[in-house]
Amino acid sequence: MNSAARIEAFLEMMSAERGAAENTLSSYRRDLEDASGGIDGGLARAGAADIRAYLDDIAARGFAPTSQARKLSAIRQFFKFLYAEGLRADDPTGTLDSPKKGRPLPKTMSEAETGRLIDRAAQEAGDAGLGHADRLAALRLHALVEVLYATGLRVSELVGLPVTVAQRDDRFFMVRGKGDKERMVPLSAKARAAMRSWLDARAKLPAFANSPFLFPAASDSGYLSRQVFARDLKGLAARAGIASAKISPHVLRHAFASHLLQNGADLRAVQQLLGHADISTTQIYTHVLEERLVRLVNDHHPLAD
Repeated sequence: MNSAARIEAFLEMMSAERGAAENTLSSYRRDLEDASGGIDGGLARAGAADIRAYLDDIAARGFAPTSQARKLSAIRQFFKFLYAEGLRADDPTGTLDSPKKGRPLPKTMSEAETGRLIDRAAQEAGDAGLGHADRLAALRLHALVEVLYATGLRVSELVGLPVTVAQRDDRFFMVRGKGDKERMVPLSAKARAAMRSWLDARAKLPAFANSPFLFPAASDSGYLSRQVFARDLKGLAARAGIASAKISPHVLRHAFASHLLQNGADLRAVQQLLGHADISTTQIYTHVLEERLVRLVNDHHPLAD
C-alpha cells in the first residue's frame, strides 16, 4: 500500500470512527498530501529525519509556527493510525518537538487614551440633558468602565458582580474567579463614586430594585451580558475619538495591568490582582517591565546619554 492509499485509509477512519467534519478531513488531506509530496518516497515510509527536514523546509518557506504545528499534528495522527493498524512498526513522530508558537503581545491602550475614554463616560453620565433611558445607560456604562479599569476584572466577573459590592462602599472587595478561587481587588475613589451614582439610579427601577446583581438585566442569567457591555464600550470609544476596533473589555483589563507595571508595580502583585493561577500567564507583560528598566537606566545612570 503506497502513501496515497494509506492517507485515504486514515481519512476514512477519521470519518467513520471519529465523525470528523468535511472541513477537518479536507484540512488533513491538504496537510498530509503536502508532506508526502515534500518527502522522498512519500510520507508513509518517512523516518524522523525526513519529517524534521520537511518541517524545516516549510519553516523556511515562511509558514507561521501555528501552521507548522497544525501540519505536525496531522502527521502525528497519521502515524498513530499506521502504528495502531500494524502498518508501521514504529512512530517516527515520537521524538519530534512541536514548533514554538510565539505568544502575541496583548492589545492595550495608552494612559492618555484610557483617560479620554473614562472622561467621556463621566461626561455622558453627568449630562442633565439626556432622556431618562439614555441617562440610565450612561450611568451604568460609567460605573462599568470605572470599575473595570480600577480592578482589572475579567468581563464575566464584572458583569456578574453582586450589588453588595456597591452597597458596602469598601476600598476592597472579594471576587470569585476561575477555578472558584477568591481574590481581593481594590476600588478607586472614582470607581466607588460611579457605582454609588449608578446604585441610586438603579434603586428607582422597580424591575431591578431587588436584583442581587449590581448590573441587572432581563436575561437568562439575570445580569448584563458581556456582548451588550462590549457593544456599549465600542460606542463610547468611538464618541471619545478612539478607534472602536482597538477596544474591548479585555483590552481595558490589559491596560489596567500594563499601566500598573509601567508605574512601578511588581509582577507578582499584578498576577494576584488579575487572578492568574500561574505567573507564566502574567509574563506576557514582561515587555512592559523591559521598557521600564530601559527608561530607568537612561534616566538615572550617570553614563547614560
